[in-house]
Amino acid sequence: MTMNAPQTSGQAADFSRMLKAVGLGTPILILMLLAMMVLPLPPLALDVLFTFNIALSLMVLLAAVYALRPLDFAVFPTILLIATLLRLALNLASTRVVLLEGHTGTDAAGKVIQAFGDFVVGGNYAVGLVVFAILVIINFVVVTKGAGRVSEVSARFTLDAMPGKQMAIDADLNAGILSQEEARTRRSDIAREADFYGSMDGASKFVRGDAIAGLMILFINILGGLIIGMVQHDLSLSMAAENYVLLTIGDGLVAQIPSLLLSTATAIVVTRVSDSSEMSEQVFSQLFGSSKSLYITAGVIGSLGLVPGMPNFVFLSLALAIAGLGMFLTQSREGEAEQVAAAEREALPPPAQTDQELSWDDVPQMDMIALEVGYRLISLVDKAQGGELLGRIRSVRKKLSQDLGFLLQSVHIRDNLDLDPNHYQILVMGVPVADGVIYPGKEMAINPGQVFGELSGIDAKDPTFGLDTVWIEPSQREEAQALGYTVVDAGTVIATHLSQILKDHAYEFLGHDEVQKLLDSLAKSAPKLVESLVPNLLSLGAVLKVMQNLLSEGVPIKDVRTICEALAEGALKSQDPDALTGGVRMALSRTIYEQINGLAPELEVLSLEPRLEQMLQDAVRGQQQSMGLEPGLAEQMLQQINDGVTQMENQGKPAVLLVASTIRLWLASLVKSNNKGLHVLAYDEIPAEKRIRVIGTIGNSQQAA
Repeated sequence: MTMNAPQTSGQAADFSRMLKAVGLGTPILILMLLAMMVLPLPPLALDVLFTFNIALSLMVLLAAVYALRPLDFAVFPTILLIATLLRLALNLASTRVVLLEGHTGTDAAGKVIQAFGDFVVGGNYAVGLVVFAILVIINFVVVTKGAGRVSEVSARFTLDAMPGKQMAIDADLNAGILSQEEARTRRSDIAREADFYGSMDGASKFVRGDAIAGLMILFINILGGLIIGMVQHDLSLSMAAENYVLLTIGDGLVAQIPSLLLSTATAIVVTRVSDSSEMSEQVFSQLFGSSKSLYITAGVIGSLGLVPGMPNFVFLSLALAIAGLGMFLTQSREGEAEQVAAAEREALPPPAQTDQELSWDDVPQMDMIALEVGYRLISLVDKAQGGELLGRIRSVRKKLSQDLGFLLQSVHIRDNLDLDPNHYQILVMGVPVADGVIYPGKEMAINPGQVFGELSGIDAKDPTFGLDTVWIEPSQREEAQALGYTVVDAGTVIATHLSQILKDHAYEFLGHDEVQKLLDSLAKSAPKLVESLVPNLLSLGAVLKVMQNLLSEGVPIKDVRTICEALAEGALKSQDPDALTGGVRMALSRTIYEQINGLAPELEVLSLEPRLEQMLQDAVRGQQQSMGLEPGLAEQMLQQINDGVTQMENQGKPAVLLVASTIRLWLASLVKSNNKGLHVLAYDEIPAEKRIRVIGTIGNSQQAA
């Protein structure tokens, strides 16, 4: 056994090199096609080529059946064209032989054509014409026409669905579910899918034209054979018909059967839905997925079998067989359910011993981040059942850790029998902060704001952003994307929701240990900076508070060196964490600007009317503590801010309010609950090389009043 392994590996490598060398096969095949059209072929060569044509059609059909998704057989349109040309060239070569040598007998064009002419149709050319006509009708009217229509619609829907698919990929990438390489691969698959269905739309015309050509070739050969037989070879009409018509029908059947196989392969490819299982598995699981349908079918067939005059034995036997299959499937599913339940019972922890002394080990540690799921969602987190949620959550943690600048703690996942079966909740420090409802086996179609139709399904709300959604069957994905919906699976919904919660509560996950590790890492490249900052200028707690302030306002702490340099400079003037945070924000102005407005040279902002801004500064400084800020004035100001933010967001622009640094923190806290998308910036936080353009002023109406 050990000695055969290298030999087998070497044989596989040789076979791989041989397959690469077959790249020359396409030009050689084209030369062969030209030769068949120009040079006369002996009957033996026709036998070999017709047999090869049938074998090639069978291989193509089986490849289409066993492909998991259409893109796994992306070369199919090219193969279809080459196979069609091969068959037409064989038709031309066999026609030449039939017309030249048909007067000698039905074996003039080889044994294959003779067998189809004599054996398949019993040597009766009338029967042969009927059989050939039926094959052409099946191929041309049913299979080819249907496949062509499906190809056309699939190509159009695929192109219409491309924007929605791109949006779904971008959403997964931003949520950390996908890496850059995975996103690039998916975008490439979308482009290849559009090219494939476009090619299939054109390739289906080859099949349709081939069916028409086969019909025309049949009539031309029969007419030409009768004329040649009676005029040139002095054959009687019956003799000429027996020879030439049988040869022509045999030739047509030999060509029409591979054509029907390729038409069937075309229909299978364009009607396939991408899945992780083969077509036979899909058919069995979906067709026999419900035993109820089998019982009803058995009842109907059995009832027909009891009708007098019907073939009772056949109907009743089939009814018993179908009912037996239904019982077998029911028992199999019950057995699988019992095995799953037994495995879950074995996985439960043993009951606690009450007669032992308690210790600190019996006090559970609080999980900083936890995800609890109902029992129907366990399959999403169980790798044994194909759940991918654990891998996606790991990707979310990695992406957020890279974006925020520190390592997020692990997410503890557990089942909670107190939750509804389809319910989940996210806990921070042991307290639920968000929840949602998931339907396993279905997919969520999100309405991004503009769609072109309605979907049948379960209406719901996106748990992350509150958008209108519909839970649909996986088979409706293409339809939903064509209508403009963004479609995601159940695991992606939870991962996206968790990503948003982790981002919103990031400041709570940063503690003394995490800050110390950040400083230790910085000390490797800037030891003097860290040594002078902590504990000489600031305590570790003060640095932690500043970093938490930054994270609470969505500012990453990746640039630890700049943060520490700003803290070292600011600590000489003030020890107040809020004042220190303002100085750090000024130092991180480029980071903050790029996060909001990218590389754009100009930023559109809202601003406060000067008199209102001065009034707010006085109130914050405590100079008007006796009068405070009038409630009516504050309400009107917040309403104007809300209107301005809504207007900017509707235009697709980032909502920014530019104010004086002395009131920035106070105003940001005031508007945070109502406008999470609003960025409140100080004048000093705009980089010097960037321009600002004020598009709205808050406070004009208040001052006028």
